[in-house]
Amino acid sequence: MNETWTYTEGDYPLRTPTDATAMHTVRDKVVIITGSGRGVGRGMALHLAKGGAKVVVAEWKSDLLESTIADIDAIGTECLGLVTNIMQRDDIDAMVEATVERFGRVDALINNAQTFRPLADLATVTEDDLDIFYSSGVKGTLWAMQAVYPHMAAQRWGRIVNFASSMGITGGKGFAAYNASKEGVRALTRTAAREWAMDGIVVNAIAPAAATHKGASAQESEGYRQFIESCPMRRQGDPEWDIGPLAWFLCSDACRYVTGHTFMADGGAFMWA
Repeated sequence: MNETWTYTEGDYPLRTPTDATAMHTVRDKVVIITGSGRGVGRGMALHLAKGGAKVVVAEWKSDLLESTIADIDAIGTECLGLVTNIMQRDDIDAMVEATVERFGRVDALINNAQTFRPLADLATVTEDDLDIFYSSGVKGTLWAMQAVYPHMAAQRWGRIVNFASSMGITGGKGFAAYNASKEGVRALTRTAAREWAMDGIVVNAIAPAAATHKGASAQESEGYRQFIESCPMRRQGDPEWDIGPLAWFLCSDACRYVTGHTFMADGGAFMWA
């Protein structure tokens, strides 16, 4: 990519592109995506791979990991598969170390993975429920951000995309522990955006409404019916073709002046601005 380096007040690292098209590419960007064995994570992995990104597929279940790797291999782009438990800090540190060892750097991190528990009313949420959501969501996200930070800061360029939820924002019934964890992730996103901007790192979040791996069974729920009725487009998003392009933008040079925000990728169901 043709570019020049300039500096603003405070010595902010700003790479000024000379090619508008190149700003919007992810080609050769090294992107870690957690939970990319299925669902939204897999959709983003395929979409970015088709754009030429070097995707690191970080997934807890080896069979799902191998399936996504096979699909990316068929696309013909370089990738790396790593069995990763995002509830274990050592696993996350090893994930980033393996990425840097293979590719020499890490350009973007997408914190998509989170462990789920059955729904529970606020009055019956257990400590274990809260711990599972907090460990996999808030801690897992924080640990991964901390692991990539020195590498991104050293190269004065980085992109971090965390995953939030409209349920956390609206206080969806039955999702108390999940909602708390997702709002915690949004808090980390805003804080990192403010603290790491001068390192050339932008940090944003996506709150998606996309079809899940549960397929037809998920469409039988009351929550699904309510969402479809409130969504102007009357459909859930496609993980690859609706959520993938937003992740692409947030991993590119094109989002260099956008940080600390939550993007509602939900077909217009929630219009906050």
